[in-house]
Amino acid sequence: MSPGIQKVEALDAGHFVRVEWEDGSESRYPCVWLRDNCQCPLCFLPSARARRLLFEDLDVNIVVKDVALAHRKKISITWPDEHTSEYEAEWLKKRCFSEEARAEMQADLFLPEHQYWGSDLQLPKIPFEEVMYNDASAYKWLCTLKKIGVVLLTGAATRQGELIKLGHRIGFLRLTFYGPTWQVQDKADANNVAYTTGKLCFHTDYPVLQHPPGVQFLHCIKQTAAGGESEVVDGFHVSNKLKKYNPEAYQILSSTAVDYTDVGVDYCDFAVHGKQRIIDIDSRGQAVRINYNNATRDAVFDIPAEKVRPFYTALKEFNDLLNSTEHKFTYKLKPGDIVTFDNWRVLHGRQSYPSGAGVTRHLEGAYADWDVVMSRLRLLRKKLLNRD
Repeated sequence: MSPGIQKVEALDAGHFVRVEWEDGSESRYPCVWLRDNCQCPLCFLPSARARRLLFEDLDVNIVVKDVALAHRKKISITWPDEHTSEYEAEWLKKRCFSEEARAEMQADLFLPEHQYWGSDLQLPKIPFEEVMYNDASAYKWLCTLKKIGVVLLTGAATRQGELIKLGHRIGFLRLTFYGPTWQVQDKADANNVAYTTGKLCFHTDYPVLQHPPGVQFLHCIKQTAAGGESEVVDGFHVSNKLKKYNPEAYQILSSTAVDYTDVGVDYCDFAVHGKQRIIDIDSRGQAVRINYNNATRDAVFDIPAEKVRPFYTALKEFNDLLNSTEHKFTYKLKPGDIVTFDNWRVLHGRQSYPSGAGVTRHLEGAYADWDVVMSRLRLLRKKLLNRD
């Protein structure tokens, strides 16, 4: 049922429009926002869902000349220059400026809810073929990925190229200096520590980039009999623990810019240098991205010498929490498994495995950006649930 409007009136000398809804609630809309968002063909291009009105043509002090209610389903506004605008009730209700309505709309757009976990993780599993060919399963995969941060897809073919298909399913993959996809194998003269048989400590991939990849895929094509177990840890959950029990360490890691470096040759030659705070926080002080890779942390460190040891102490505290048995979850990928995880939240690692000619462990990896993933999630939701 679309909402009905009981009454509409101008307030504050015409600077606001007040809408009284049939359910008894009310909304107040600033007139500058209403004029800015006029939906008429002169001001808005429906085919692109984009504003045509130029900002330089907007009077930020505009007031309404007249406001009227039409059939309880929309309001009509006449502006001082005689331009008219109409706004549908449902459109207005969704964009109410109350705190509750804004929170609801933001939750609908971005799905910010997180379900935290530790060693008790029940690793979500969905068949790869279902994700590829069933929209409901694909939607479940992406919603779970956003909420929990890690999902295992099972039953993929044990050959290279399955991640290319998965990329097409959501839109497209993220190209990096290691190529559209990359092969995690023991390599001579490895240009990345992942291309060895050694233990990989907990890390996020590519903090050297200004915009690290949001989602990572790892497809197990071959697995070694001994060793090679995978480990994951919920970085947001651990960050919350650090903030609670050692706020000083949290403050240091969320305010210190750390230098990262990655230099070599792969898809092309590269010399990348970047700065990231290990714990990126929002305006409320909550972690929104973890940027931690001990292998690519640079020897260059752009802070005063007296702040170096306190930083190491804080990082040691964080690293110890990541590695505690309470927080980390260990599992072993089987050929055909594809682990998909939030690279901004979930840190991953690997136990060592024996080297030698007879040892065959082969994972294919790829990245996607959260923008692409969330775009596909919203399109699937609209198709399945008829929600804009």
